[in-house]
Amino acid sequence: MDFTHWGGANRGAPIFVTLCAEDAMESELGMNSMYEHAPQFKALIVFIEHRYYGKSVPFGSAEEGFRNTSTLGYFNSAQALADYAELILHIKQNLSAESSPVIVFGGSYGGMLAAWFRLKYPHVALGALASSAPILDFQDISPRSGYLTIVSKDFRDVSESCHDTIRQSWSLIDELASKPNGLLLLSKKFNACEPLTDTNSLKSYLEDMYSDVAQYEWLPDPRHSVKGICDAIDSESTQSTDVLDRVYAGVVAHMGQKKCYHINPPTDSTQSQSQKYDGWGWQCCTELLFPMGPEINATMFELEPGYTIEDDVENCREQFGVTPRPHWTVTEYGGLNIKLVLEKFASNIIFSNGLRDPFSYGGVLENISDSVVSLTTAKGSHCLDLGHSTSKDPSWLTQQRKAEFKIIKGWIADYNKRMLELKLTTASSASAVQISLSSLARLSVMALICFILARLIV
Repeated sequence: MDFTHWGGANRGAPIFVTLCAEDAMESELGMNSMYEHAPQFKALIVFIEHRYYGKSVPFGSAEEGFRNTSTLGYFNSAQALADYAELILHIKQNLSAESSPVIVFGGSYGGMLAAWFRLKYPHVALGALASSAPILDFQDISPRSGYLTIVSKDFRDVSESCHDTIRQSWSLIDELASKPNGLLLLSKKFNACEPLTDTNSLKSYLEDMYSDVAQYEWLPDPRHSVKGICDAIDSESTQSTDVLDRVYAGVVAHMGQKKCYHINPPTDSTQSQSQKYDGWGWQCCTELLFPMGPEINATMFELEPGYTIEDDVENCREQFGVTPRPHWTVTEYGGLNIKLVLEKFASNIIFSNGLRDPFSYGGVLENISDSVVSLTTAKGSHCLDLGHSTSKDPSWLTQQRKAEFKIIKGWIADYNKRMLELKLTTASSASAVQISLSSLARLSVMALICFILARLIV
């Protein structure tokens, strides 16, 4: 918790809570916008870590927490939301801040949690800022090809030739691999640290690279941009007619010049702690089964002929021994006909999205009501509005951040106004009760005097 700017419980200063969907320290680094605006509200800043991430792993250690489906059975979003509610109420009680309004913040999955928290616990949180929150990214709501369609559009908008080069590359990877010693030739062409055992690892490596750079566009390093990759691919086209040479140039531009590139997925011996204990994989297999893949021939990615949802189900059974429930999250939190449903009972939620973010296809992109609003930017990327401001920020990004906190300021002002009215009404009622009691007491005394006089006369 950061008390630096807090105005104190006696003044009803707000509490800004980030619902972390990862290590709390990592979340803190990405929430600079909240830090920058907190002083004007004199707000207390709180970061709450999601169970099973960072240091918040039950059963004593990650090894025990991730041991089997029994210990992992406590790992889901509903349990995390309940944790947040319990901790927020505990903090308010300990600080004697019961009247302080709470605004919850989150980005990506954390943004989904923020929106869901406001819907599930409206008595705990006054409002929510849900940045890049794909709450509609579920089966029967959003198309499976939505994410990769936006990735492809991002590349096409920068360079049509770059987009087309990438699109041609998938079949050429297979063609080279099918030749004698083809995988060895492919390994050398892409300077792989370990020899490739199949083409899928290379295709996944490239697909992840293109997706990540489209999703997190606008990083200070120009290498980590769609333009950085496309400039390298297009530049190489003047030196080589080989499509795969051009694609490799994009890898070097993005990853930097290295001795070799780790293209194969990590083995048990080379896995990091987060890879070994794959919390996000567990959640995606049990409740967050996002439909994602090139189901139509309108992206720059290779089609997956014959794919069905059962393919993902089988993968989850193999990895975790569980059968996914594709429709459970929509049952738990809603999503179908969201405008019709939420416009009547939901309030005080901001859905912010950058339309260059591939996850925006599963976001709320239009206002649902006067207080459940959508803020979109045509050039924005994933959770960009939550980052720290710089002198290089475009005006549209600055305006988006200002708009978000202007809305939040309105929520808090309205809350404080209603709290004041409630106090005045309560005080007025208490005064009226005192007056009534005083009047009753006087009447009782008069009645007693009359009774005594009557007795004397008799």
